[in-house]
Amino acid sequence: MTSEGSTGTEEPAQTRQTVTGPASMTSRTLVRDLAAHVGESVTLVGWVLTRRDLGGIGFLVVRDRSGVVQCVFEGQKLPLHESCVRVTGTVANHGKAPGGVEVHATALEVITEAQVPPPVELSKEEWHTNPDTLLTYRHVTVRSPKSQAALAVKASLVGAFRRYLDAHDFTEIFTPKLVSAGAEGGANLFEVDFYGGRAYLAQSPQLYKQIMVGVFERVYETAPVYRAEKSHTNRHLSEYLSLDVEMGFIEDESDVMDLEEALLKAMIDEVASERPRELALFDTRMPDTSVAFPRIELLAARELVAERYGHVTGGKDLDPEAERLIGRWALEEHGSDFVFVTKYPEAARPFYTYPEGNGLTRGLDLIFRGVEITSGGQRVHQHDVLVQELEKRGMDPAAFSDYLEVFKHGMPPHGGFAIGAERITALLLGIPNIRFTRAFPRDSQRLRP
Repeated sequence: MTSEGSTGTEEPAQTRQTVTGPASMTSRTLVRDLAAHVGESVTLVGWVLTRRDLGGIGFLVVRDRSGVVQCVFEGQKLPLHESCVRVTGTVANHGKAPGGVEVHATALEVITEAQVPPPVELSKEEWHTNPDTLLTYRHVTVRSPKSQAALAVKASLVGAFRRYLDAHDFTEIFTPKLVSAGAEGGANLFEVDFYGGRAYLAQSPQLYKQIMVGVFERVYETAPVYRAEKSHTNRHLSEYLSLDVEMGFIEDESDVMDLEEALLKAMIDEVASERPRELALFDTRMPDTSVAFPRIELLAARELVAERYGHVTGGKDLDPEAERLIGRWALEEHGSDFVFVTKYPEAARPFYTYPEGNGLTRGLDLIFRGVEITSGGQRVHQHDVLVQELEKRGMDPAAFSDYLEVFKHGMPPHGGFAIGAERITALLLGIPNIRFTRAFPRDSQRLRP
């Protein structure tokens, strides 16, 4: 039997009998395990990723949940892309084939035949071109190896997030996503009808996770949040997965930064260990987790990017170019892909951020590869100060009465942060558009599929 290390143009599918109904998969072998079965007969089940017919010799690249493998056939009519198939054959070494092995097939069974080819060639999906087409057909293109890999990496990051915090005595909480007011003053909220009344989709679990510090002391949540922002950039979503952390009895925001640094290093190390195959599909470099994250105050960061890079920025925050440059500095001077920016002014932070005096707060951002991925810091834990901060911003304390009531009953000094799961995944993998880190993204222009 002749082997072929690459796939090319395909011929139309031939008419054949399709086998319908469920069948036992108890004897199947996953693609990732094939190297341990060289010289043995195995049975695979999966989908046809690519097909090539060379006139008597056919090649199928079959994917399952664990990877892809080339299968070689003689005298077999090949099914259409994305058909579900069962392949039986002998495993053989092949240096040019995906994974270094191929299957010399003796039997092919079409479990469910695809009726039409995919709208794009999934094996060659490129996110730099025609993103709207790819997203319009996301219910199909999400099957591509790169899409599958990105989602698997994100799942590993979230799993590692949970495991680290569980191991450090944090309790997972589950807060409402239908709320009566916004956590950040009512801006960028999706309004919904709630039995004839007005409610909103939660833009953050912030107020609830602070309340739960009074119960468990250390809490976290992984849940969607909603932002009705009009911006249609490659780094924003209307719905995304927020990884939220809050902990009590801290000294100051340094404790928050210490926790997040240790947490992120653990998450990155776990992904590197668990997902080498998926990471190999991306042109990326894993961060050096042996390096400490540098910390710089906001005013110092502004001065640095002006003096070192000639970029002058004002206002109450860093603009995107300043974020990129301070990230560049962190890598050049400290070898770190991460940098904390601290001491934000009160005007740039929500009302619950701890005021330090002189118009500054104990608020912080974490920048990863030149893009902000975290906002956090120490929170106000005194009732009277919270009321003052609300009034200072022209907000009505009565709208936050339930939240404020908690602070009459002894809240410890506390702080926390939130990480956008999609944003950190995109930056880690070098994905240019955050929409491709979510199975079915939502933005200002997209509610389907």
